[in-house]
Amino acid sequence: MIKVLIADDQELIRQSLQIVLKSRDNIEVTDVVANGQEVIRSIRRNRPDVILMDVRMPKMDGVQCTKIIKENYPEIKIIILTTFDDDEYVYNALKYGASGYLLKGVSMDELVKAIFTVHSGRAMINPDIATKVIRLFSQMARADFSIEVGEKGEKELTRTEWKVIEQVEYGLSNKEIADILNLSEGTVRNYLSAILNKLTLRDRTQLAIWAIQSGVGKIKLEHCDE
Repeated sequence: MIKVLIADDQELIRQSLQIVLKSRDNIEVTDVVANGQEVIRSIRRNRPDVILMDVRMPKMDGVQCTKIIKENYPEIKIIILTTFDDDEYVYNALKYGASGYLLKGVSMDELVKAIFTVHSGRAMINPDIATKVIRLFSQMARADFSIEVGEKGEKELTRTEWKVIEQVEYGLSNKEIADILNLSEGTVRNYLSAILNKLTLRDRTQLAIWAIQSGVGKIKLEHCDE
């Protein structure tokens, strides 16, 4: 059972999400709250696995709340609910460890899928904002937010794995990568799992940031024998 906390300052959204998620198997809504301060109090009581968090909330916004949560409860996964004009919020929430980003208005099936995805340790970025998020990764890469991997892990990567990394750097989904490389989605997922393991990275988000910072995609691919 995945325990989910809903945080949004709009009552209608809170109620709608609660009604939908309560009807789903393997999901338990532990609480619904209206601001970041209430999120922190609720976590202490209920220890949710996943938080659906509005990025714009009174008293404490989703970014500040993400920073505090990840510093004190790193095992909790956070999905930021965002809009197209929330660039700065998304940038900083990424920096502080949010696991996923979804546009408000996403279908309930996609939302449920995102909950299961981040709970399993993977990152979830809504396809509609993937390109925009990749641009934010580029900004982060030019700033002081650094992702480092061991040289040994890099050397263990195969040619196909470098191809997958290159597509992740472009912000493509597993399905898009599968189509480009003539692989199944399951095979792409397996490659990503192997890549993250070799590089000791937490998730797809860290992989994309590292790839952009290092400019590794095409450069490494050209020198890979396999």
